[in-house]
Amino acid sequence: MTTVDQPVDVLLSDGSTVQLRPIGPDDAPAIVAMHARFSERTRYLRYFSPYPRIPERDLIRFVTVDHHDREAFVVLAGDRIVAVGRYERLGPQAPEAEVAFVVEDAHQGRGIGSVLMEHLADAARRNGIMSFVAEVLPANGKMLRVFADFGYQVQREFADGVVHLSFPIAPTEATLEVQRGREHRTEARSIARLLAPRGIAVYGASATGQGVGAAVLGHLRDGGFTGAVVPVHPSASTVTGLPAYRSAADAEVPVDLAVVAVPPEAATVVVTDAAAAGVHGLVVISAGFAEAGAEGAAAQRALVRAAHAAGMRVVGPNCLGVANTDPAVRLNATLAPALPPAGRVGIFSQSGAFGVALLAEADRRGLGLSSFVSAGNRADVSGNDLLQYWQDDPGTDVIMLYLETFGNPRKFARLARRIGRAKPVVALASPARPVGVGDAAGPDEVAVAALFAQSGVIRVDTVPELLDVGVLLANQPLPAGGRVGVVGNSSALTGLAASACAGQGLTVVDGYPRDVGPRAGAAEFATALAETAGDDRVDALVVVFAPPLPGQLTDVDADVTAALPAVLALGKPTVATVLVGRLPAGVPAYGGVEEAVRALARVHRYAEWLRRPPGVAPELPRIDRAAALAALRADATDPSALLAAYGIDVVASVPVDSVDGAADVAARLGFPVALKAAAPGLRHRLDLGAVRLDLPDEQAVRRSYAELAAVFGADVLVQPMVPPGVACVVELVEDPAFGPVVGFGLGGVATELLGDRAWRAVPLTDRDAAELVDEPRAAPLLRGHRGAALVDRAALADLLVRVGRLADEQPRVRSLTLNPVLARPDGISVLHAHVRVGGVATRPDTGPRRL
Repeated sequence: MTTVDQPVDVLLSDGSTVQLRPIGPDDAPAIVAMHARFSERTRYLRYFSPYPRIPERDLIRFVTVDHHDREAFVVLAGDRIVAVGRYERLGPQAPEAEVAFVVEDAHQGRGIGSVLMEHLADAARRNGIMSFVAEVLPANGKMLRVFADFGYQVQREFADGVVHLSFPIAPTEATLEVQRGREHRTEARSIARLLAPRGIAVYGASATGQGVGAAVLGHLRDGGFTGAVVPVHPSASTVTGLPAYRSAADAEVPVDLAVVAVPPEAATVVVTDAAAAGVHGLVVISAGFAEAGAEGAAAQRALVRAAHAAGMRVVGPNCLGVANTDPAVRLNATLAPALPPAGRVGIFSQSGAFGVALLAEADRRGLGLSSFVSAGNRADVSGNDLLQYWQDDPGTDVIMLYLETFGNPRKFARLARRIGRAKPVVALASPARPVGVGDAAGPDEVAVAALFAQSGVIRVDTVPELLDVGVLLANQPLPAGGRVGVVGNSSALTGLAASACAGQGLTVVDGYPRDVGPRAGAAEFATALAETAGDDRVDALVVVFAPPLPGQLTDVDADVTAALPAVLALGKPTVATVLVGRLPAGVPAYGGVEEAVRALARVHRYAEWLRRPPGVAPELPRIDRAAALAALRADATDPSALLAAYGIDVVASVPVDSVDGAADVAARLGFPVALKAAAPGLRHRLDLGAVRLDLPDEQAVRRSYAELAAVFGADVLVQPMVPPGVACVVELVEDPAFGPVVGFGLGGVATELLGDRAWRAVPLTDRDAAELVDEPRAAPLLRGHRGAALVDRAALADLLVRVGRLADEQPRVRSLTLNPVLARPDGISVLHAHVRVGGVATRPDTGPRRL
């Protein structure tokens, strides 16, 4: 079965879009037309001969495939086929296939060959093909580079004037790195084209100057946009004082971006006009699309499809707009009449209303903006696209996000892990969370915060908190540690600050808080600040100042502001709550002590994350993906074969429903044995009498079976006894923000009641797994609490990495519970496993690139 059974849109290396789909018999005329557009050189390099026309027999074979042994994909730019790629298996059931593709001359060099290669390899793997072979003329340097640059281990052989290539197509870390590098560059370029246009066409601005279209047009004009602004109007000669045109192309100036404020039913007409002018992207301000119901959703799909067919990306619809404060651009294509000052913070908002609040609050606090994007319905451009762009943007140092939903949660976590090591990412994420999948309830809010932290994301809960952290990151260095010096002139405020620090996990250094008293003079306050900043024990300062009496100013006020620049020069982050006066530039001011300390604590935790090594994905023996796929295809209720394919051994557990059956199985397994009620919720409930251990002989088995059956029913499990240990639980669920996540905790009614689980997003590194083992509140029981033996925590970490690998590679596995897992000094034993398997699925961040 191929992964592309319907058209998908993909990004090319220049940031434009094309469509990829399987070939079909109806494509024959288009294939002939494409062939006619080939240059003689392209024909020769592909077919090793002039091949001026395609014979009818060859044409039928080209367009007729079985999507198993023979597959072919076409690439369309607009409605024209511009490339085709295919593989053909080398014999029935052979694990090898020959691969070839050709790209029309005008579209070569745009990365189409790499996209075709990804989709062909993915389809081939799913059909049991393990390697590709290809024959390429030595003069075809572009084709040879496509294979060489893909990360595969390519073997070359030159014979008969042809380069023979062969290579395995299983994904590796090298091929994934290459694929994700291409993804990053294409998505970043597509956004760069939106935020730095040479010219802008505005559709839907009324000649009267009323409405959202005219508002955005006025903001573009008054904001000093450095390129051409082209109002497009069906009848007016001028709009808001600017010359208007019937079509964007009539302006005869370069136009890269279109701002659209027309009704949904007119949107696709705008796409056609914009495409004729060479527009690269659309910012659709108009409402009435998916947020308005089924009819609007259909109009939204038609809009995106038409835009992608024309090579464009879409921001919105139902969005606030985009902005770029770069002096070379000065773009305000938003509904906000004024932008914050130019700066180095990039802001993404899914919600237009929140976007307005963010821009207004950033302006009030003097937070400098580099660029801003409001995605609205997020029909195409998303927060992940902006992360890709801001990672390389030299004008952006801090990234701030407001996210209501996660369209591709797994990709968000992956990008955040990478980008967060270079630039801080602050996210205000919607608190609404659906119930977890399967047996487990999934991460609670505390665990979700930990998941964000694992990815290096600083999570906040409100717009003010988002700005609190943003202004600190934009203006101050990261703290070297969590040791804080508190200085102030009010014992009440300094005491409040010290308590807030303790509550946020910060350490107030001995000798602090330092209260200079309400009557201290200016020189005394300045000396206290300087001494605190120079204290080697102090990593960050919290400064609080209040007038001695409400409304009464003293000379201390002036000196607080004068002394702080000298403090900042020492390179230690400083947050301040000053109830009177204004702080100098670069010192974040907070209305309350708690807000200041909370922002500092969040930045400290991010700095701690940066200082920790990221960890690596360890090499795991005993991994057999083919066996795992076979186990999933068998769809057996016993998950042992699937788990064994990932090196996870489950202690044999044989179901019986009679006393004779229990006795026979026990004798076959060997005494002593354990009997357990078969219901999943009872298998580990010693406290309910649902488990009988160390049964030494047949008589004991028969007696225990009768007792269990009388209370819990005839279905009972028989297991061989294993050495005792600390009971643990391992879980896998799908989280709405992070995709598959692995949870770990200790077993028992109390820990389950308290939700004592730690969680990490897949895939797990060795460090993730080690932290998971140590994070639950009950984890000291694994480390020899009160003289108990230390368990093999490395074996637990290895188990967690294997569960993470299974989750990463097998999207059909929707949930997994291992309960109990007995941890001992000499290793672990998995006593029971429950797996819930769904239909064939591809997670959004796996497989070949697509929008």
